[in-house]
Amino acid sequence: MTSVTETLTVRDNRTGLEYEVPIIDGTIRAADIGKIREGEEAPGLAVYDPGFVNTASCRSAITYIDGDKGILEYRGYPIEQLAEKSNFLEVAYLLVHGSLPSKAEYEQWVHNITYHTFVHENVKGFMQGFRYDAHPMGMLMASVGALSTFYPESRHISDADNRNIQIVRMIAKMPTLGAWAFRHAQGKPYVYPDNELSYSENFLSMLFKMSESKYAADPRIAKALDVLFILHADHEQNCSTNAVRSVGSSQVDPYSAVAAGIGALYGPLHGGANEAVLRMLKRIGTKDNIPAFIEGVKAGNERLMGFGHRVYKNYDPRAKIIKKACDDVFEVTGVNPLLEIAQELEKIALEDEYFVKRKLYPNVDFYSGLIYEALQFPPEMFTVLFAIGRTPGWLAQWLELVQDKEQKIARPKQIYTGERQLAYSAPEERWA
Repeated sequence: MTSVTETLTVRDNRTGLEYEVPIIDGTIRAADIGKIREGEEAPGLAVYDPGFVNTASCRSAITYIDGDKGILEYRGYPIEQLAEKSNFLEVAYLLVHGSLPSKAEYEQWVHNITYHTFVHENVKGFMQGFRYDAHPMGMLMASVGALSTFYPESRHISDADNRNIQIVRMIAKMPTLGAWAFRHAQGKPYVYPDNELSYSENFLSMLFKMSESKYAADPRIAKALDVLFILHADHEQNCSTNAVRSVGSSQVDPYSAVAAGIGALYGPLHGGANEAVLRMLKRIGTKDNIPAFIEGVKAGNERLMGFGHRVYKNYDPRAKIIKKACDDVFEVTGVNPLLEIAQELEKIALEDEYFVKRKLYPNVDFYSGLIYEALQFPPEMFTVLFAIGRTPGWLAQWLELVQDKEQKIARPKQIYTGERQLAYSAPEERWA
């Protein structure tokens, strides 16, 4: 925390009083604003901020974003370097522990996660109880929440060793639960983890293994999936991370907190954007239809999905990396016919003054759906893949929360707009 060298002077025109409010790290404390009141008995001033568009809820050392410059860093490391040189489990270690691992630390971390990929057999029975057409995200959310009943000691969140084993378990078991949700929808038998495979290879095996004795994933596909997981591993205080922190602030176990994050990610405004991009590209149909579509966007009759971001006012750095990953995937699967439409749409949008002026650049969702579809994932699985990648970030944020002495149980204020002091009337009078 930086020392107070700057202040904000606020004059309350209702009372004529002036208040000097400290500015720390570019913020003012809501509690200091709460000291401004009209009278001794009056409530303090509050800030009205739907969606938390300009409210900081925590201090965090995990992820840095500069949306104007298109910068994303995990623990200070640029996302471009991590995507190129690292792998998902090393990035997960970085997010959770705060630094890149030594050789011994990395090997122990990988061993622990590999060892914990299996789930209790009762979890399998629990998941088999869902309807044949159950949405994979609903199954994932329920099964992650159910894990808290298999590990009741997880509620002892003040125990550092206990916290660590729950984090390992959740990162390890998430691909198993996600793959089983995928197989369930297809009516195929669940595939158990193969501890001889890497994290991404094992996930692909549990997804696609059939009668072969050993599933061999194409290394280019496994690498691309690893990169996608890295790109989704954390993204500061987004909707699902806020949900994890908000629920976690009640000091509940981490499985319940992460299940809340999955619930938030389930929503189309958060995790479902890449599916919306695919629908848009399919509706456009051919490159010849793009000019008419662009005019429809400008007229307000169409929505340009996969462009623009709440945080980024520049090209999303993750989108550049995913665009490169497309080449590796399509080298194996063949080119997705929608790619040509996507590339032409991007080219026009980046040159058109209408979009440039509004800072509408491609985001991470614009190309990720094309890769997922090329890998033969149905659209309802896209968000499950997002959740698997985001798990280390959620857990790092949860861990930071429970160790932050400034944090309190989440309890935002409201502005009451309803009736007051109504007189109750007896039923016989109301019903007469």
